[in-house]
Amino acid sequence: MKHTALTISSVGMILLVGLAGHFASGTIYSSLEARDMISALSSPALYLGSAIAGSAATTLALMLTLLGLVRRADAEFDVRMYRQIYRIAMMSTVLLGGAVVMLLLMTMPIGEFDDVPENWFPMLFKVLYWIVVVLSAGLVAMVTMLFGTVRSLIAKLTPHDDV
Repeated sequence: MKHTALTISSVGMILLVGLAGHFASGTIYSSLEARDMISALSSPALYLGSAIAGSAATTLALMLTLLGLVRRADAEFDVRMYRQIYRIAMMSTVLLGGAVVMLLLMTMPIGEFDDVPENWFPMLFKVLYWIVVVLSAGLVAMVTMLFGTVRSLIAKLTPHDDV
């Protein structure tokens, strides 16, 4: 239960930072300002999206390895351990898909769009910004879930250690 509280509080903190960043950027009044903000967001978001995709794919592969370890270990594992592994694998899959969508959106030639409604660019900036925030929160959730699972695994395999 402590692991769930850690995950929820970590995600909450990331979302609060995202909300603070949203308010700090202020209101975007024109398409030109929004285009500039999208350009400023694109480069770091491409790196972040690549990092999220890489870490999600790696974590998914590591969950397969962990399943093999759990199956071969002498200790008996309860259903809870397998559910934790499943949740991490599911989160990795969602993050991988989300990162690919974000990368596709960030590679659109935004500056070349001329015949679009005036409010399209400010809305696009908000959508792209919140995709970055939500994927970042998801990455933190996955890492804290992984930490909780590893901690439980260590406690199960070495019950005499105070973990």
